[in-house]
Amino acid sequence: MPSWITPNLTTLVAFISGLLAVGAAALSMSPSRLWPLVFWLLNRILDGVDGTLARTRGTATALGGFLDLLSDFILYSLIPIALAHGQDRRLEDAVDTVSSASVDWRAVAVLEATFHINNFVLFYIGAVVAAKADGELTSVVMTPALIEGLE
Repeated sequence: MPSWITPNLTTLVAFISGLLAVGAAALSMSPSRLWPLVFWLLNRILDGVDGTLARTRGTATALGGFLDLLSDFILYSLIPIALAHGQDRRLEDAVDTVSSASVDWRAVAVLEATFHINNFVLFYIGAVVAAKADGELTSVVMTPALIEGLE
């Protein structure tokens, strides 16, 4: 891989791909319903590449780990919001009126976003404050358990 492709650049491209997935999911009249999935899968692949690239090159930093986790949590918050918004717009377009039984997705979106952002801050502060093991290559150390397998 060329040296100009840095781990942080990879994180940025992954984040942009995730934002494209968010935008495509939010559109009510997307030309293809596969675009959100395509952009999301690209995001997930690149999200795995950035850390591997940093460890392989010996350039892993706390800032890189922070940016990686921050972009992940922003996207984890936005994807459900975009899907709810897109579905809401599709239903409005189909019925041409707002159903009285529909849920206000904006209230759900704000609650969900604040939950993820708070979790991110608490998670990262806890990881940084914890003592890092000698020889550990990653900027954030996760306890081996469910969290490690589900990240």
